[in-house]
Amino acid sequence: MRKAPRLPLRLWRGFARGAGLSLGLWASGAAADCVSRAEYDGPTTRYAHGVLGDDVEYGALKLWVQGLVKTVILPQDRVFEDLEPRLVDVDLDGCNDVIVVESQADRGAQLAAYAGSGEKIAATPHIGRRNRWLAPIGAADMDGDGHVEIAYIDRPHLAKTLRVWRFKDGGLTEVASAPGFTNHRIGWDYIEGGVRDCGQGPEMIVADGGWQRVIALQLEGGRLTSRDLGRYASSAVEAAMACK
Repeated sequence: MRKAPRLPLRLWRGFARGAGLSLGLWASGAAADCVSRAEYDGPTTRYAHGVLGDDVEYGALKLWVQGLVKTVILPQDRVFEDLEPRLVDVDLDGCNDVIVVESQADRGAQLAAYAGSGEKIAATPHIGRRNRWLAPIGAADMDGDGHVEIAYIDRPHLAKTLRVWRFKDGGLTEVASAPGFTNHRIGWDYIEGGVRDCGQGPEMIVADGGWQRVIALQLEGGRLTSRDLGRYASSAVEAAMACK
């Protein structure tokens, strides 16, 4: 099952191989003290879940900051169970941080944010069991409150629950959730959908839990509202992300 490591991130080029572009907050920063580039390193098979199509994950995260490379090395009971790190200005200070999916041997995945210093500045709780994963959707100020929200699908093959977390006061707080959605099938080396803005504010694009419909969701007044965009197909998801 082991395969060559997945391609590293050079500059932000979309949420994942084969997926539509996410909203601009998944973007490359230019400020001198920001993370300008990030990639995973230290391929390892110590956490052989294989949800992304092979049993190779990563034990290290490399950050390019002010022309220097900083490396975050995880303990032996953790891996980055992910496609690529995402550059995100989490606290809207004009400086990019990095969003990752980090898994622990006994407690499964969590979504975490790292600063350019290499410090983990915020994280969601672990799902709670080994081999339980989450698939990020995207990040934006989704409700216009001046804070970044980060969305993912909690266990896209099992629980199929969309969760939205707000970064505020130096931490992540869950602000909304809804069951019955997904964006990944076991073995895919990409994640479908993302966050778009077609002129009516940020929308999360996912599939319904049965892979029958393409759904757009918005965060409004602390709750999620949804619209059916039509029959599911990968091409339909790509069209939705392109506002077509």
